[in-house]
Amino acid sequence: MAKNLYMLPEDLPAPQADGACDHLQGLALPERPLPSTSGEPVDLSAINGTAVVFFYPMTGKPDQPPMRGWNKIPGARGCTTQCCAFRDRYPEFQRLGVEIYGVSAQPLEDQKEAVERLHLPFPLLNDSGLVLATELELPTFDYDGARYIKRVTLLVEGGVVRQVYYPIFPPHLNPTDILSQLRS
Repeated sequence: MAKNLYMLPEDLPAPQADGACDHLQGLALPERPLPSTSGEPVDLSAINGTAVVFFYPMTGKPDQPPMRGWNKIPGARGCTTQCCAFRDRYPEFQRLGVEIYGVSAQPLEDQKEAVERLHLPFPLLNDSGLVLATELELPTFDYDGARYIKRVTLLVEGGVVRQVYYPIFPPHLNPTDILSQLRS
């Protein structure tokens, strides 16, 4: 059975607001350099300007079989569509002087493959040890013996969280919501 990572099924369960990210607003990001698909570590706390940092579970691979039960986990499906939406709106973020970073616990090699396959103009950061996710007390979920970061997006200014987007649904509209807020 082939899978289309670029289209979301109509019957996906929406994640519910559970307060798991209420503590993030106004938080200074910890000094924590993360490996990056660009080859250079990125320390989000050292960003002087404005950045969007979106945490996501994992990008799927089209050549792999569908993950049994993944679509039933609220908020799990949609990482590829979210990454592509940020890619497609990237010029608008650049015009506003906003950097984009995606973060997941997925292996760095998988992230590099995704950047190349999806033609992402921004780096993906690797938190495979969930060190930053743990320090920020980000919500996670378990699937098939592995732990994944739930989808949450942070608008960061000068290393401080100014806005939290959580829960996010549907994921491909996340960049649109952020751009609307930045322009208002």
